[in-house]
Amino acid sequence: MPDPGERLREIAAAARKVRGQVVQMSHRSGAAHLGSSLSCVDLLLAAYAWGVRVDPRRPDAPERDRLILSKGHAASALYAVAAEVGFFDEELLQTFGTPGGRLPEQPAPRCLPGIEAATGSLGHGLSLGVGMALASRIQQLGFRVVVIMSDGECNEGSVWEAAMFAAGQGIDNLTVLVDYNKWQATGRSNEVMALAPLAKKFEAFGWSATEVDGHDFAALRTQLTAHPQTLGKPTALVCHTIKGKGVSFMEDDNNWHYRVPTAGETERAWQELGLDLRELTSDSRLPEVRPS
Repeated sequence: MPDPGERLREIAAAARKVRGQVVQMSHRSGAAHLGSSLSCVDLLLAAYAWGVRVDPRRPDAPERDRLILSKGHAASALYAVAAEVGFFDEELLQTFGTPGGRLPEQPAPRCLPGIEAATGSLGHGLSLGVGMALASRIQQLGFRVVVIMSDGECNEGSVWEAAMFAAGQGIDNLTVLVDYNKWQATGRSNEVMALAPLAKKFEAFGWSATEVDGHDFAALRTQLTAHPQTLGKPTALVCHTIKGKGVSFMEDDNNWHYRVPTAGETERAWQELGLDLRELTSDSRLPEVRPS
């Protein structure tokens, strides 16, 4: 019997690797939203491990589960995790944010295998997910849909319209993970809008809702494998996370919503993550990018 603890350790190691790639991608491309990308790495890895059934060799299989990253500004994390899962070669990550490349700063429609939707205009990913989940039921395909949203996009009215529709239709093959890192672009999420208590809001809209530590893989596994949590209801997991997670000088510092790491900061992040610096410093394509 496989050791479940070993699987958790493998995913934790993958998370460190992905975070290093995400930091390097930001440095190389000059792309912002690094802190937001780091906060959802664990959610993406957990969703692929226990939330969705996908075969990277058959990315268009009609019966595949769907994962939508509604917070498209965290695309670097989605790309790095998709490469880790095996949808494409991780060498392609080096082209992130380059003109004419296949990895734009916000996901483009079907730009690569495993990228289910164009996202980035916040508040639309849940509506897409609801439609896909309903289509799964109508067509009797039996697939599940997982949507990862930011807490800030819960400001959008379209989120709650979709939430009401999903509950009204009893769509229980839909799971939402809210990356509740407590920050949005210009301030604390709960100071900009009265989001809290977020789980109770989903419950009031007819969902089954649970709060969970979004960096605890064992807890995420428990929640994602208990599906659906309530028959006839969509599921919301309000995942408490830390913006900039994994790099001490970025954690819970909203400057990293827009800042880009220098070469030195990238190297320091890799050191903290326990990654092999030879793989970083041997990359002669790394330009020196100053903070914006």
